[in-house]
Amino acid sequence: MRRMPAYLDFAATTPLDDRVLERMLPYLKEDFGNPSSVHSWGQRAEWAVEDARQRIADGLGCQPEEVIFTSGGSESDNLALRGAAFDARASRAADHLLVSPVEHDAIGNTALDLAKGHGFELEFLPVDEFGRVDPDDLRKSIRSDTAVVSVIYGNNEIGTINPISALAAIAREQGVPFHSDALQATCQLSTRIEDLGVDLLSIGAHKFYGPKGVGALYVRDGTPLRAVQTGGSQEQQIRAGTHNVPLIVGMAHAHEIALTQQEKDASRFRQLRDRIIDGVLDSIPGVRLTGHRELRLPNNASFVFERLDGNALLAALDLAGFACSSGSACKTGDPEPSNVLLALGFEPDLALGSLRVSVGRQTTDDEVSDFLDMLRTTVAKLKEPIARSS
Repeated sequence: MRRMPAYLDFAATTPLDDRVLERMLPYLKEDFGNPSSVHSWGQRAEWAVEDARQRIADGLGCQPEEVIFTSGGSESDNLALRGAAFDARASRAADHLLVSPVEHDAIGNTALDLAKGHGFELEFLPVDEFGRVDPDDLRKSIRSDTAVVSVIYGNNEIGTINPISALAAIAREQGVPFHSDALQATCQLSTRIEDLGVDLLSIGAHKFYGPKGVGALYVRDGTPLRAVQTGGSQEQQIRAGTHNVPLIVGMAHAHEIALTQQEKDASRFRQLRDRIIDGVLDSIPGVRLTGHRELRLPNNASFVFERLDGNALLAALDLAGFACSSGSACKTGDPEPSNVLLALGFEPDLALGSLRVSVGRQTTDDEVSDFLDMLRTTVAKLKEPIARSS
């Protein structure tokens, strides 16, 4: 009998590492100064911010001045896409945007706003049945007036990994800035800039056991970027606002810890993930894996269930003590099928039956066993009324 609830939604957010909290506490209490102030309190806070910047830069393999602190992944994505697009329009009359159709909403909705509200021409790159962008398709689509290209690294819903280095190389050949949302990939896959070749890269601390409300945007030296938030002169006048020192310090420490144990974590995540994938596919009829079987994030398992409401499944699992998520808009009261799954070619009814299970450092083998048992039972119960009525 299972004794404790099991959290299996680490792709949504991760718990704060105790070591990270300990590092943050002095900047919530004693060293509370504003980094923009010239007195000693401000100087200590400024040192903490710049030390964190250097540490994150070391982890990414870039220069500290190429790291811009933000309030999180969504702001980093907005700044990258809007900032590059507006600058490209002003400097070289480029109005063409290229993004994949399987982006996080922070990119997808930003791209739509740039098209509808600011007159940019938005083009979605083709993806295969796994959600991957083929470099040849980018080569065919990129133009001299392309302002920016954005392709997600590891998909937040289906876990598929894109060939970012090959895509970035094509954009670089054409002199077009290339951005990637790497929130899910950070600390599970390599985010060394030399490996990826990107011009812009978004990360968010709460995806790797750091605090919520803080992120960073890597901006390659020389990449044109317009500020989209005006105010003070913080962050090289690209992102205004008083630095959130404790969160920035926490992000840097969480990043260091995660990189130190990345290989160990990723290996264990894959073992747990594969147990879930194999267990679901082998024992539950009418279920399909979404995303690529091998080229996927180490911690992500995702499925669609035939003739099943994904929101009902989530609610039933939650009542049983298991936290998972779905690609559908389960909190709006008017569920719609996931745009990601529709882009992969799934029919809307099938796309509504989605489930994402994501493991983390705290996940145990027993939790996975209990989850698989409960999922089999829950799916069978939810399908009973359908079976009787058909």
